[in-house]
Order: sequence, then structure tokens, then C-alpha cells
Amino acid sequence: MIRSVVFDVGETLLDDTREWARWADWIQVPRHTFSAVLGAVTAQGRDNSETFTYFKPDFDLARERQAREEADQGEHIEETDLYSDVRPTLQALRDQGAWLGIAGNQTRRAAELLRQLDLPVDLIATSGEWGVAKPAHGFFEHVKYMASGTAREIVYVGDHRDNDVLPAAAAGLNSALIRRGPWGYLWASDSRVTTHATWVIDSLAELPDLLRP
Repeated sequence: MIRSVVFDVGETLLDDTREWARWADWIQVPRHTFSAVLGAVTAQGRDNSETFTYFKPDFDLARERQAREEADQGEHIEETDLYSDVRPTLQALRDQGAWLGIAGNQTRRAAELLRQLDLPVDLIATSGEWGVAKPAHGFFEHVKYMASGTAREIVYVGDHRDNDVLPAAAAGLNSALIRRGPWGYLWASDSRVTTHATWVIDSLAELPDLLRP
């Protein structure tokens, strides 16, 4: 039985379209060009942060994030960034008695912004707060520590083969890959996903029935 459900953030709960567009504008690259290069990096299985170095070889992500904050163009997470199935699914799972968490590769600031949305979850944490990021094993050790139940009673939900499904499985967790966002569509039928993911879903709305006690 699944006792806890822990969610990734980008392209699982949040539509990242607006944030990627803001980054393209920040480095003064046409949005379509930035998106195309991001797609190429994704298809190669590389970290999406490498996209920036094609346009700025000396790009420093931490430095640029700070510069955006100082220019009042920093991270913003609003209700409209949530996918439409997020709140109904979280509430349905909570009504079924599941422990719910959110944990992804985001900054401390993103954690603050997510908490301001007052989502019906028990705990929100980010790699910026933990000091360890996916796909590192230590990240999923934190997930196991934060959630209720044993590893086999926890499911991690995300859109990324290499950051979500495979390391979650290696840590002994169940996993669900959601088919949305560039990574979700790209890897939904990948043999390693179909082998290691407990479920592949098209919407978070499928989870309450799949996980019903």
C-alpha cells in the first residue's frame, strides 16, 4: 500500500513555460531559439542548465539568478503556473489519507514561493534547502526521511527519466512518470522508464484511483 506521495516540481506541478521564457529574455535570446536548444540538450540526456552555455560560455547560473533577483526579475511562482490537475489531485489524495510532500531541484526562494501557494501538502522542500540535488542518492534519502512509511510505501512522481524515475527506483521507492513537459513526452516510452517506473501517467488526476487503499 502507498502511504506517501512526493511530487517533483517543474513540469509535474508547475508549467515551466513562463520561467523559461523569462530566462530567454534575460540572456537576450529569442524564445524559440532558446527553446530549440533546450530541446536538443534534453534529447541528449544532459542537464538543462547546460543550455545557457551555448549562448554564454562563461554563464554562471547562481550569479545570474542573483542578478535577476536584484533587478526585480527573479523567480515568481503563481497560482496560474500550476497545472489544472494539481489542486484537485492533492485534495483527493489527502482525502484518501495519503501523506503528501513536494521535493524538487529548486532554490530556497522557490521553496518559499511554493509555500505561499498554501497547497494541501504536509511538507515542501527543495534541493537548495537540502544541499543535495537529484539525481544524487542523498536527495532520495531525504525524501525517504521526510515521508511517512517505508521506501516501498512511498511513490515519487516526476517527469524526468534520469532525475526522477531511475534514482527513485535505485533508492527503493515506487515512481510515477507523468507524460508532460519535454522530458515527460520524450521519455514516456523509453525502455528504462517502462522497466523501472511503477506507473506512467498522462495526468496527476489518475493517481487517486491508482493509489486508492
